[in-house]
Amino acid sequence: MRIFSLILLLAIALLQLTFIYPAQAVSESNGRQIFQANCASCHIGGGNILIEQKTLKKSALSAHLEDFALDPVGAIMVQVKQGKGAMPAFKDKLSGKEIFAVASYIFQEAENDWK
Repeated sequence: MRIFSLILLLAIALLQLTFIYPAQAVSESNGRQIFQANCASCHIGGGNILIEQKTLKKSALSAHLEDFALDPVGAIMVQVKQGKGAMPAFKDKLSGKEIFAVASYIFQEAENDWK
């Protein structure tokens, strides 16, 4: 019985991690467009043409963004809003919904290694 309960809990947890809610899917679609219009010139394919090691790959995001392990989309949103170094802040150019959409898109692409 314990093994069954453990398997059931693991299956539920896995579904929660992999299921994309419809609203989030729409955000990711918009996120792709926002990314292409505002980010792709420097971050082609998740790379970085200015600072080679600060890509949008998951390993680089986790190394360079504070709280990425706890809230990856939130950490990306902070970076997009505030900018840092050579990256400009987009808080005055993009709405909160647009920032969420592009952060969600970046996170999903990083999860898929930008393939």
